[in-house]
Amino acid sequence: MSQADLFVVCKNCGSEVSPYVTECPYCGQRVRKRAPKLERAGLGAEPRAKQRRGPRLGRPRPDAVSEIAPETRPTATIALIALSLIATLVLATQEVGLNDVGGIVVPLDVQPWRYLSAPFVHDNLGYQFVALVAVGVFGSLVERRFGAPALLLVFLAAGAAGAAAAVAVDLGPLFESNSLYLVLGANGSALGLLSAWYVDDRRAARAGDDRGNDLIGVYVFAVVLLALPVAVAEASVVAGLAGALVGALLGGLLPVLARR
Repeated sequence: MSQADLFVVCKNCGSEVSPYVTECPYCGQRVRKRAPKLERAGLGAEPRAKQRRGPRLGRPRPDAVSEIAPETRPTATIALIALSLIATLVLATQEVGLNDVGGIVVPLDVQPWRYLSAPFVHDNLGYQFVALVAVGVFGSLVERRFGAPALLLVFLAAGAAGAAAAVAVDLGPLFESNSLYLVLGANGSALGLLSAWYVDDRRAARAGDDRGNDLIGVYVFAVVLLALPVAVAEASVVAGLAGALVGALLGGLLPVLARR
């Protein structure tokens, strides 16, 4: 057998496979209609020692990029949580107020940057704990599947849209004892990340890639985040719904953006 007959190259994935198979064992592509006949070596002929070359992995398909979820540290998610905790520590010094660290007190002057800063500011530790746990869980999932830029896009867009919607609607204080209408916290961002992940997961399931995720926990997270305004005045229900809507819209676009 000549050196050229030691292997054939799969045209689909580029792997080197045995010439005696009809289908590539790596991608399933058919490499020939039928396997060739084995030739008998002549009497006294000694088989030539050959060194088998290892298979080479073909390049991944462009549409498979969004399906890769490497076990890497979600650095951007950790950074977002750290910024929120730093804002809380600054508030704890009682040297500055909510307005000084980027919170929104309605009526709001023309300061659009506060829509981006408000999701990092919390005036209630219970509210902050629930929101940041959700950001940590679903932010990590989004970041590992689509990368840090996608995570930041969803977090900031959902949070800003939620804050802007809450200011525009201005439902007023939930409790009569609270004379201020505050728009604070990451419930809009958290629901945005949850929605983005959920839309992508359901898209994959419809395409035949059921990832086996436990959706009961997802629904529990969603109910708790949507119910926060009942107990926490600054956790606007409008901000949560708007953030969830923006997250759902971005969730449908993330696989396309990740391939660019």
